[in-house]
Amino acid sequence: MIWPGDKTSMYVFISNKQQIQPNGVDLTIGEIYRFKSEGSLGKTKILPEYEKLDTDENDYFVLRPGAYLVRYREKVKIPTNAIGLVFPRSSLQRMGATIYTSVWDSGYEGRGVGLLVVFNPHGIRIKKGARICQIIFLTAESFGEYKGEYKYEGTR
Repeated sequence: MIWPGDKTSMYVFISNKQQIQPNGVDLTIGEIYRFKSEGSLGKTKILPEYEKLDTDENDYFVLRPGAYLVRYREKVKIPTNAIGLVFPRSSLQRMGATIYTSVWDSGYEGRGVGLLVVFNPHGIRIKKGARICQIIFLTAESFGEYKGEYKYEGTR
């Protein structure tokens, strides 16, 4: 069962009621990072280095085609009886970009990240704080709690 947006908003710390949608809550851009090195996944995990991007004088990020790491502005707390899924807003896709994310496990708390990919060969301009994706909660039959290394990420 998908939770209604007003119930979901009790677990997503938003700054604007316009973020509440019928079936979820919009997430906005906090920071955007450029990848500076390769990562490695195998016996050990090595995350790449990132470079935080600055906005222009009007608070817009100017993004050329490529992949970027986005940290959302909102802190999210996934209830222990739910999971979170994130989908791009259609406006982002209409500009020639999309966002990819993973499952947000029960009990996760933090300011999560997504992979923003710009396909538009001319690039895009996107304002800091713009709504770029929507998180929905699905009821989970099992009760669990995320205990991984990313719990509380982006909140310290």
